[in-house]
Amino acid sequence: MIGENELNELQESIGYHFKDSNLLLQALTHSSYANEQKINKRGDYERLEFLGDAVLELVSSHYLYNKYPDKKEGEMTKMRASMVCEPALAYCASSIHLEKYLILGKGEEATGGRYRESIISDVMEAIIGAIYLDSGIKAAKAHIEKFILDNPEEKQIFYDSKSVLQEMVQRDNGLELRYEICGEKGPEHDKIFESAVYVGDKKLGEGSGRTKKAAEQKAAYQAILELKKE
Repeated sequence: MIGENELNELQESIGYHFKDSNLLLQALTHSSYANEQKINKRGDYERLEFLGDAVLELVSSHYLYNKYPDKKEGEMTKMRASMVCEPALAYCASSIHLEKYLILGKGEEATGGRYRESIISDVMEAIIGAIYLDSGIKAAKAHIEKFILDNPEEKQIFYDSKSVLQEMVQRDNGLELRYEICGEKGPEHDKIFESAVYVGDKKLGEGSGRTKKAAEQKAAYQAILELKKE
C-alpha cells in the first residue's frame, strides 16, 4: 500500500492533482489487492481502465485526424494502434516510473506483476479514466497529449520497430533478418531477456526487456538507428 507522499509524488510527475484522490488510488489498485482486503474493500482499476480506453481512443483519433489531414483512414488506424498498444503505453509509463506506485496483492507482487507490461498499460488507461471523471475531457486530453501523443512519428518507429526494420531490409538488400535471444538474467518471476538482431551475418542491434518480444523490439529500434546512419 502506498501513502500520501507517494501519491503526491506521482501527481507531481504527471502534472495533475486530483480533487478526489480516491480515484487515483482506485486507478492504481490491481484486483489481486482488492480481493485480498476483507475490511474496507476498495474497487480495482478495471472499470476506470474501461473508461480510460474509450477516452484514449477518442482523443488519439481526433489528434491524428487534425495532425495528418492527408492520411487515409487505414494509415491513421495503423498509427493509432501502434501508439496506444500495450507495449507503447508501458513505454510511456516508464517516464513517470509508474511501476513504483502500483498497489498489488501479495501473489501478484511475488510473480513480477509490478513490471508486467499488461498491468502497467492497464493502469495508464485507468489513470486517464480517473482524470476524466475528476475533471472532464479537457484535463484527460492534456494528459494524453503530454504522455502518449507527443512526437508521434518517432514513437511509431519505436512501437512498430520490427515491422519498420523488416520493410527497410527487404527494400534495400533483401537479406535474411533474424532475431536471437542471447541471454537471460534475474529470477524466474522477474527475468530480463537480451536479444540481438542480424541482417545476414551482421549484427545490427541489441536490446533487453522483460519479455522476449520487448527485447526484440528494442533491438530492432537500435538496428533502424544504425541503418539510418549508413
